[in-house]
Amino acid sequence: MRISILVLSLFLFTGSMVVAQGGYFEDAYRFSQVIPGGSARIIGVGGTQWSLGGDVSNIAGNPAGLGFFRSSEASATIGYSNWGVNTNYLDQNRDYNTTNFSLPNVSFVMANPKGEFDRGAFKGGSFGFSIQRIANFNTEYGYNSDKAGETSIIDYYLQTANNGYNGAGIPENQIESFGITGLAYLTYQINPISFNEDGTPIQNPRQYDSFVLGFPNQAENIVQEGSSSQITIAYGANFNYKLFVGGSVGVRTLNFNSRKIYSENFFNEPLINSNLQENLFINGGGINLNLGLIYKPIDYLNLGFNFQSPTWYALNDEYSSSTIAVYDNYDYEPEGITLGTEEALSDIIISSYNLNTPLKIGAGATFFLGKSGFLSADVDWVDYSAARIKSRDFNVDSDNLEIQNLYASTVNFRLGAEFRLNNFRFRGGYGYYGDPIAESDYDRSTQQISGGLGMKINKFSIDFALINQKYNTLYSSYQVLDNQGNNIGPVAEIKNSQINGVLTLGLSF
Repeated sequence: MRISILVLSLFLFTGSMVVAQGGYFEDAYRFSQVIPGGSARIIGVGGTQWSLGGDVSNIAGNPAGLGFFRSSEASATIGYSNWGVNTNYLDQNRDYNTTNFSLPNVSFVMANPKGEFDRGAFKGGSFGFSIQRIANFNTEYGYNSDKAGETSIIDYYLQTANNGYNGAGIPENQIESFGITGLAYLTYQINPISFNEDGTPIQNPRQYDSFVLGFPNQAENIVQEGSSSQITIAYGANFNYKLFVGGSVGVRTLNFNSRKIYSENFFNEPLINSNLQENLFINGGGINLNLGLIYKPIDYLNLGFNFQSPTWYALNDEYSSSTIAVYDNYDYEPEGITLGTEEALSDIIISSYNLNTPLKIGAGATFFLGKSGFLSADVDWVDYSAARIKSRDFNVDSDNLEIQNLYASTVNFRLGAEFRLNNFRFRGGYGYYGDPIAESDYDRSTQQISGGLGMKINKFSIDFALINQKYNTLYSSYQVLDNQGNNIGPVAEIKNSQINGVLTLGLSF
């Protein structure tokens, strides 16, 4: 008879962790996304900063821009974000909203320029230090349908159990170690086929079925929390007021928490309802390098180039799951028991892995309108399929193969403008970030619109910016493959709209 508590051994969990967590390949993209940020000035002009110098955002952006500083500067930015999500499943909509306050940027620049008439090409430079929020993970989404779906998560459990071990099926004496499929086994949602067609007992069977046959109403709720921040130390140098070069080292910290609760409700079936909860906690740090240059061929034009290395992460994660299946006092004859409320839970599984995010190459141009303002444009290239995972705790081959097959390279661009009127600044910008998924008919690109205001009085500056980012994606609770290899499991469309407001206070000295 099966026990009611599932304990997963660390070395047996290697094969099932990918199933339970949904794949480390998701982390490769989630933790590789960095949309340029920084001060309210840069955010107001759409994040354009590859060729625009003289802003504290250059510390983590293009460090060559530090060579433009003629005086030292300190600044702090406070931010507010509102992340709205609309989900659609089986033509039923649901709205979510998550708000968050933060301190997205604190920066200090120590300028050491040389005199205008000092000999030599080197005209001085500046050191910069900043703490910047790189990513915000705080959101909630899900769906709740009163229409029956076309599959059940039990179909997923059966496909996993019957096709495990290269299609041979998972032996009954090992299935308890196979993540959430093992939980389904322990709560009688799937059961071994113990006799062949002529009634002969099968020793250690590898095939499974279920006495639950109908299609349920389905619901899921996902809550994510956390952020990623970077401490950056940078230096930018000025050569003849024409060529500016710089470099930086960034040290990142990352915290990500996720709680998923998936449930099914059946009608006229032995199983009344089931509930699956998965908890995931990831934390760690990483390091990256950044090199840049800005060249002024003529006084009113800047040309910029930026190279950002991969971020080399060392991450730790903890995963646990539990399930509850409530039966209508069903008599399960093979074991001679009556099923009521059956529960199973996993141990807390701890593992470590390394993630190398893709590098980024960027270029930009800024055209100055005398003292009236400027127009700026950036373009950068990122190949998300180049991310790689390494670990001694589990086999990474399937995740790295999925990264190569699923993701693609993207070309992103941003446009921005600033208009000056006495002490006031008026700003606007637009950004486009390409679809990271290869060979997809669904558009997952991101578009952003921004605007801002600023005022500079003597050595004091205050800037405010608003930016709205919109993108759509698809979410699949689980996969059930048909004969052609297509997923027929539940797929919800998710529309995201993030509004971020930032206020930067700066002081030059």
